[in-house]
Amino acid sequence: MSTSTTPPMPLNPATSSASNHGPSNDVASFKEFLSSSKRVLALCGAGLGASSGLDTFRGTGGMWRNYRAESLATPQAFKREPGLVWLFYSYRRHKALAAKPNKGHFALAELARRMKKDGENEEGFVCLTQNVDGLAQRANHPEGSLKLLHGCLYDIKCSSPSCNYRERNNFDDPYHPSLAITDPEDSRITPVANDIQGIIASLDPNRHASTVPISDLPHCPTCKSNLLRPDIVWFGESLPENTLQEVDAWIEKDKIDLMLVVGTTAVVYPAAAYVDTARKAGARIAVVNIDGDRLGSAGGLRKDDWLFVGDAEEILAEILGLDEAKDGGHRSA
Repeated sequence: MSTSTTPPMPLNPATSSASNHGPSNDVASFKEFLSSSKRVLALCGAGLGASSGLDTFRGTGGMWRNYRAESLATPQAFKREPGLVWLFYSYRRHKALAAKPNKGHFALAELARRMKKDGENEEGFVCLTQNVDGLAQRANHPEGSLKLLHGCLYDIKCSSPSCNYRERNNFDDPYHPSLAITDPEDSRITPVANDIQGIIASLDPNRHASTVPISDLPHCPTCKSNLLRPDIVWFGESLPENTLQEVDAWIEKDKIDLMLVVGTTAVVYPAAAYVDTARKAGARIAVVNIDGDRLGSAGGLRKDDWLFVGDAEEILAEILGLDEAKDGGHRSA
């Protein structure tokens, strides 16, 4: 994580503002356009939380106990190995609670406050986050402007679709005594098995043995018969319908001036489709990402778009031009 006060931009000559073919990385032109924008949409991914020290569990960055995160974030995995899945999410809760919102979170929160139309319920800025770490909320991002596409680590629900038990904003660490992190290996992110040491580790049966018996896991206090689970969207599950309806209603109301794509390769659908939707609604696109070559649905940027390659925390604090965002040491819960 970069701690420099000078943001790492522009980094990619191919995206220079002098180019007539690709997107710009000119901060001044972006700020000028932002200042005149009335409606702004943002899509944020794991790269924003990475600046706070959280693992992205993407690409070659790491695995948990030699399991790919995607293989544990499914209903099928929970049905097959609920103890293992719960331990994974207990680890993620533990890490997220220890992390602090960074300048990027504060910049987005302040942008939401500044774009709120006086005397109206209409939000000038809507932030769609794929992150479940709760850092945006802890940066005091206005609730009406923040749309949680994948849920939150601190929300719990019954695993049975027929039971309506839900628990909000539970910050206990651990959530349940059986999920306490006592093994140092719980906090170890192991390398993808593409070298000899990684292969040896992946073949060690003891690395896969530690789990929690079903009888010791948290059970629903309402129906009494089913396990509780994190109230987040797993692969193969639908995004929250109410949230999607709210976002669609906002998009359809009027022209969108600008879309920010922050810390995500925009490859997970249906969330990634919002980039195309915003474009069709008239938006220019600004991408902030550590990797300028892997942009998913945010690729195909035009010369009147922007691409800022580097640390999301530092870049957002710079391009949003918010004084409050530059005080990274305040307001952490």
